[in-house]
Amino acid sequence: MTGMPARTTAATTSAPPGPPKTGLRERKKIQTRQAIRRAAYRLFEEQGYDATPVDRIAEAADVSPSTVFRYFPTKEDIVLTDEYDPLIEAAIRARPAGESPLQAIRHAIVEALRAVYEDPQERADLSARTRLLRDVPAVRARSMESMSLTSRMLARVIAERTDRPADDLELRIFTGAVLGAFQEATMHWAEHDQRGDLLDVVERTLDVLERGLTL
Repeated sequence: MTGMPARTTAATTSAPPGPPKTGLRERKKIQTRQAIRRAAYRLFEEQGYDATPVDRIAEAADVSPSTVFRYFPTKEDIVLTDEYDPLIEAAIRARPAGESPLQAIRHAIVEALRAVYEDPQERADLSARTRLLRDVPAVRARSMESMSLTSRMLARVIAERTDRPADDLELRIFTGAVLGAFQEATMHWAEHDQRGDLLDVVERTLDVLERGLTL
């Protein structure tokens, strides 16, 4: 998720503290995903998104095109897939039971973003992803589809905290508002050439939500 408006898979070794432990096989999968993603970001920067075919990304990552598609069904998914949803879910579950859902999400997201900012490579990935979200219509369109996975994750974990069914209308409105707010925060940061700290933008966004969407 993130001010990380990405579709997510599994925990990464350079992610926020406290993730579920992963086995060797899963760590190798994560390393392959990261190699493909970072090769793609490099080529997109050098050649442009539309001018970079998947087979060129595969060559740069030293994998086959079929391997790229096994990890990323579309080229847009290379941009949008990261490893943060399981970490955020675990962080929300670890929050005190009496804490409000929005406060629990706030602590989880801020923790994740701080970890990104502490890792130069993760920060560079976030910067590249955000530029592509701003500049490439196909990536923006795909992000709306992929965000539904994060929405389901949030609905599931918040339903457990509030004893509501996962398809509860108010719960769906809540999770939709939170994710929409993060999407807008990320785009605001991107449209202002990533000036300032994304963490500050996210904190201001959460302030708006906490005061009840009043202006």
